[in-house]
Amino acid sequence: MFINNFDPVAIQIFSIEIRWYSLAYILGIIIGWIISKKFLITDYKLKERFDDYITFLIIGIIVGGRLGYVFFYNFNYYTNNLIDIFKIWEGGMSFHGGLLGIVFVSVLFAKKNNQNPFDYLDVISVVAPIGIFFGRISNFINSELYGTETNLPWGVKFIQIDNVYRHPSQLYEALLEGLILFIILIYFQKKGFLKYKGLISGFFLIFYSLFRFFVEFFRVPDEQIGYLFLNLTMGQIISLIFILFGIYLSIVKYEIKKKL
Repeated sequence: MFINNFDPVAIQIFSIEIRWYSLAYILGIIIGWIISKKFLITDYKLKERFDDYITFLIIGIIVGGRLGYVFFYNFNYYTNNLIDIFKIWEGGMSFHGGLLGIVFVSVLFAKKNNQNPFDYLDVISVVAPIGIFFGRISNFINSELYGTETNLPWGVKFIQIDNVYRHPSQLYEALLEGLILFIILIYFQKKGFLKYKGLISGFFLIFYSLFRFFVEFFRVPDEQIGYLFLNLTMGQIISLIFILFGIYLSIVKYEIKKKL
């Protein structure tokens, strides 16, 4: 068993604090950007515009992630404290909201440049698990999104929370939604699936959501929401919706692939 007493602040210069969570975002975006341009994108025009797209992507992640948390996880609080919506430094981001934000800005950017949004979304789907991996590791360091109680030998005591040994659910997610999902999507990319617009995006939605749904059984739900319909968490309910959409997208795009 392990005791987690990590400092969420990675670097402090006078009164300026740089947190691990911020570094995770930065590192995930930079590595994903490099891999995309060097190994995934073969079209010259797409590669040329990808740098500009990254700016849109960052905006989509931050705005979508924040609004997703506001609407999906803490709506009642923020309707009474509107100014707090802008206090991102206090925490509160939603992966599903960030994903919707990415989709929204990808559609806008592609339309602006007369392109297919899946030109970008498929590439981002392949590298997104890198950012997810670093994000979940930072969740572990921050002692947030922790798991339910356990007596298993790899249980972790988050002493900033309590003295109970818990599932390191953040590490489960880092492994499944990060490392394993990346391997799965790289496999499909190597098989040439990037040629079929939208197919890899559909696979990403399916596998990410399946992994997230599974890990939520070992993760403490958000205190202000708790368990909902059929004793599921909000994360599981949203994941089920994304699984269905991913299956629909994959079937539609696979049928198109067969006709080519």
